[in-house]
Amino acid sequence: MSRLEIIAVDGIGEITADTDLGALIAGLDLGDGDIVMVTSKVVSKAEGLVVTGDRDDAIAGETVRVVARRGPTSIVENHLGLVMAAAGIDASNVTPGQLVLLPRDPDASARRIREAVAAAGSNVAVLITDTAGRAWRNGQTDITIGAAGIDVLESLAGAVDGYGNPLAVTEPAIGDELAGAADLVKGKLSGRPVAIVRGLADRVLAPGDHGSGARAALRPRSMDMFALGSREAVVAAVAGRDSDCFGSAATAEELATALRSCGLAAEAGAAGVAGVAVESEDPRVDLVAFAHGWRRTADRPSALLPITTSRPANP
Repeated sequence: MSRLEIIAVDGIGEITADTDLGALIAGLDLGDGDIVMVTSKVVSKAEGLVVTGDRDDAIAGETVRVVARRGPTSIVENHLGLVMAAAGIDASNVTPGQLVLLPRDPDASARRIREAVAAAGSNVAVLITDTAGRAWRNGQTDITIGAAGIDVLESLAGAVDGYGNPLAVTEPAIGDELAGAADLVKGKLSGRPVAIVRGLADRVLAPGDHGSGARAALRPRSMDMFALGSREAVVAAVAGRDSDCFGSAATAEELATALRSCGLAAEAGAAGVAGVAVESEDPRVDLVAFAHGWRRTADRPSALLPITTSRPANP
């Protein structure tokens, strides 16, 4: 029988820029193999990332790329590579008028806390968590944005299940699963920003081995099938920008199928030729082609080639 225990820590108190968060956590009753879950907000407070000012200006300052916008709601990619509403900026649990930015390097923050605990005599893992929405589902859950001493992903590719089926892409998000579980005991309004997970000591890495950090869980834009919102994808195709958000170039057959589905005549190129021939000069051809990673060539407007191999040309 496996047993997992999650303990919310009482008495942390208000965290400010004068708080030595590492020393505070090192003073808790911790033992080897514990996993310390720390809400990002207290990390930000300890690192002096509470600001005042206009919320929209703050969001713009933290935004690398707008993913989707609907009315007052903006889903953006922030400087950490996280895709979050309002760039992860929060205005709760602070004085009205103040805003809390995310830590500048949550993995480094987690390492510092882990090293402080190690200096006090215990080998623990540290996860820094934040609340985020999820595509396709209502509600929010906590995710891991910083990690030290534990792998946030577990690759099971190549393993075989109990029925003899090989697993191909199974990769449990261990960090996020722990973040969500810890939030059940920490809560949002209880003033308990730290929790301790016990029962998973086998996942805690050896002293000095911090692991790959939470950044390992970030999906590259080129592999993200939803890197842009539906409206934003149309604008990007028309403007001929953000090509990396559409992923790697589609095959000639995929492009031809897409063009036909839009009523635009196309045929696959001859065998062995990496191209698609089009007769139409309809600008919609260029939009569909760009979204599939292809462009017209400058010297042969009737030919399309993958963007990575074609000569520069404006769609």
